[in-house]
Amino acid sequence: MVVAPLLYAQQAPHPAPQARPASPPVIAAHILARLPHDRKAFTEGLFYRDGHLFESTGEVGVSDIRKVDPATGKVIRRVAIDPSLFGEGIAPWGDQIVSVTWKSGKGFRWNRASLRQVGAFNYPGEGWGMTSTATDLILSDGTAQLRFLDPKSFAERRRVTVTFAGRPLANLNELEWVDGTILANVWRQNAIVQIDPETGAVTKVIDLTTLAKEIDAHDVDSVLNGIAWDAKGRRLFVTGKNWPTLFQIAWP
Repeated sequence: MVVAPLLYAQQAPHPAPQARPASPPVIAAHILARLPHDRKAFTEGLFYRDGHLFESTGEVGVSDIRKVDPATGKVIRRVAIDPSLFGEGIAPWGDQIVSVTWKSGKGFRWNRASLRQVGAFNYPGEGWGMTSTATDLILSDGTAQLRFLDPKSFAERRRVTVTFAGRPLANLNELEWVDGTILANVWRQNAIVQIDPETGAVTKVIDLTTLAKEIDAHDVDSVLNGIAWDAKGRRLFVTGKNWPTLFQIAWP
């Protein structure tokens, strides 16, 4: 498999040569099901709750947040984000959806049932992907670092540097919390990495090359992005920007 060398290309420069830990294992994704997905959705964030997918899309002027029927891909409800902003990751918190934007430092809170905006906040740096645990929001910003945030104030509690075989792994994008670990897309890579939330070490790589080949997207921006975990049904879903398919893949 070619995943590991590609991930090394995403890494930040190392300050000095030194022995690296062994690369984490790479496993090929096993497709369990294919479901329809809106091929006009430039997917930035994705999560599953109570039988529905919640998805955020990007690009200035057309960014939105939507509630989707996973079986049909039909958009049940949607709300537009300010057209001057580029929508990015979303995460559930209580009865809310928390969303971030790319370079504006502006975030929003939405009622999950109605998608009505119920709050707004500011934060430093860029917003890329996001997920939530029982106690924290976790934000990626395109670097090798993940920020752990207070869900109420969005204040930073701590951060961890994600490493692949001992070296920082940059371009972390969409995130999902699964069985006490973090799954992350890596921008422009056909792979998902599993991350230890305490150490930041990548412990496993899921190779999604076969999914990308099946989609055969000709737009260079139509990359793999979007991970959703159905904790009750133990189903893992993945998709990409402007992909016509939502894949269910085996886990673990």
